[in-house]
Amino acid sequence: MDIHTAYAYAKERYAAIGVDTDAAIAKTLTTPVSLHCWQGDDVRGFEGLETGLTGGIMSTGEYPGRARTPDELRADLDCALSLIPGENKVNIHAFYLEAGKAVERDAITSAHFSNWADWAVGKNIGLDFNPTCFSHPMSASGYTLASADDGIRRYWIEHAKRCREIAEYLGQRTGKCCVNNLWIADGCKERPIDTLGPRLRLFDALNEIYANHCDHMKDAVESKLFGIGSESYVVGSHEFYLAYAAQHPEVLLTLDTGHFHPTETVSAKLTACFVFLKELLLHVSRPVRWDSDHVVTFDDELQAIFHELIRSDCLSRTNIALDYFDGSINRVAAWVIGARNTKKALLKALLEPVADLKTAENAGDTTARLGLTEEYKTFPFGIVWDYLCEKENMPGGAEWLPFVKDYEQNIQKTRK
Repeated sequence: MDIHTAYAYAKERYAAIGVDTDAAIAKTLTTPVSLHCWQGDDVRGFEGLETGLTGGIMSTGEYPGRARTPDELRADLDCALSLIPGENKVNIHAFYLEAGKAVERDAITSAHFSNWADWAVGKNIGLDFNPTCFSHPMSASGYTLASADDGIRRYWIEHAKRCREIAEYLGQRTGKCCVNNLWIADGCKERPIDTLGPRLRLFDALNEIYANHCDHMKDAVESKLFGIGSESYVVGSHEFYLAYAAQHPEVLLTLDTGHFHPTETVSAKLTACFVFLKELLLHVSRPVRWDSDHVVTFDDELQAIFHELIRSDCLSRTNIALDYFDGSINRVAAWVIGARNTKKALLKALLEPVADLKTAENAGDTTARLGLTEEYKTFPFGIVWDYLCEKENMPGGAEWLPFVKDYEQNIQKTRK
């Protein structure tokens, strides 16, 4: 059976339960997912500093083919994007600058990212951005924006301000709003006596950083439960940033699926946050053992997240980005697997007859609600996904894998 015949069958099955598969495909294709550049080079960046990763970050594995230069990284992203259907963006960190010489992070400018902007404009994709407040001598104390040392704190405030200027530039150049996400690793291995002071300093620093309005970018703040070296105390906790975002509606809250206790799920937090916040940034990862940043799979939590977004009609209020790094497999394949799974989860959620399920729920028919929800799980979703790929002239199923294998053999394995 060819894909068009199969899709006609799937379309008829879904139509019988009131679902428009063409509309679901269109919404999936026009919802951007931002690919994280740091998957391609194991979070090394292009500053040339040899400080090693800090802040609880670690990429494991020595699979051949890691990108060593900005051009190699962009080539790898080109390959990945050619296999990921629909609208996409690319998310870059500040230490992926191109300067040709050493530049302090409090002195970076938009000129250091003009090549990234040129590349994105040529591909008609958007760019997102992130200050890099880790893996640097000025973060060695374990504190940056919350530091009691005025010199250290001023350094990172200036870095964050410049990153906002760069994000504004990237948004202007691409014509697509740039999300600028701030995460800091500030905290302690043992619980400090003064837990309030650092948070008051962080609060003041954020107020200074976000003092002026920008037209082509959005700000976001990202929490973490703990990190290596900050196991007992994290300044920028979920509670801190949730309260800050609620008090400052122009700042988005970031929910990273790996940044909570293993018994917590982001899917359970979404609508609670949406009551108080206009918009969120979602970082999609997979926490095998807490924040282990594994490649996103089509697991229950990923599907639950997108069901929540669609059932609550909050997809338009959510910015979606990937955030993981795995050096134990082909790095291009890691992007493709994670991004395609994210879009599959979105498509499957869009193929659920939400209105009918809510009708049963509102009528108190919880038996029908459960029974129907379970039956819809085995509807021919995979056929709709393969047809979506066909529409985009991209391989369906596992047919993308030979393209990555060919790229690995002819391009990545030539890197010495």
